[in-house]
Amino acid sequence: MPPEWLRVISWITIVASIVCALIVLADILLGRRQKMWVMDVVWPVTCLYFGPVGLWAYWTMGRPKAEGDDHAGQDGGEHDRKRSEKPFWQTVFVATSHCGAGCTIGDTIGETALFLTGLVLFGSKLLSAYFVDFVLAYAFGIVFQFFTIAPMRDLGVGEGLVAAAKADTVSLVAFEVGMFAFMALNHFVFFATPPEPNTATYWFLMQLAMIVGFATSYPANWWLVRSGLKEAM
Repeated sequence: MPPEWLRVISWITIVASIVCALIVLADILLGRRQKMWVMDVVWPVTCLYFGPVGLWAYWTMGRPKAEGDDHAGQDGGEHDRKRSEKPFWQTVFVATSHCGAGCTIGDTIGETALFLTGLVLFGSKLLSAYFVDFVLAYAFGIVFQFFTIAPMRDLGVGEGLVAAAKADTVSLVAFEVGMFAFMALNHFVFFATPPEPNTATYWFLMQLAMIVGFATSYPANWWLVRSGLKEAM
């Protein structure tokens, strides 16, 4: 069994992350709607694994102006526009959070489904998680990218799906590599018997795995945005 101190930290972290996600969701519903609706999903999901860091990132990089906030005159428009432009590292952070949200949703559904059904593929729970998580994360990632790229580039369904695959594949693989590596450490190194998905410790460790995935995906998103394969957000 995991030590008691880890269980306590897990509960504190999970509750704090849920509170952060609810704060962002409430802010969005009360008028801070994103220009792209998919980002209304991305930011609360980012808080679910990044916790207070996700809340800080939303307030710093992702929170749009509410209607009526901009009282600047025409002469101040250019100044306000320049001031609102994000540094490139923040642009990449937002792009990575977009990728991470799709992965997080897919991974969470996959882990929960495997636990509830007891399904084991390839004779290994870990390999089962790898396979199911990757398939679902990729599916959600493509959907998220499609509803970002297709409207921005005015693409049809076919062209939009191709562009989404180009933008998301490298980023998602980089995210899953980091996450899967941390999951392997949990499975083979940190615990004799890894925690199960019906424990807070398990989901706290998955939060850490997703943060590692974010870190390994960040360089890939830097290249994708810089090369124009992924839209800057």
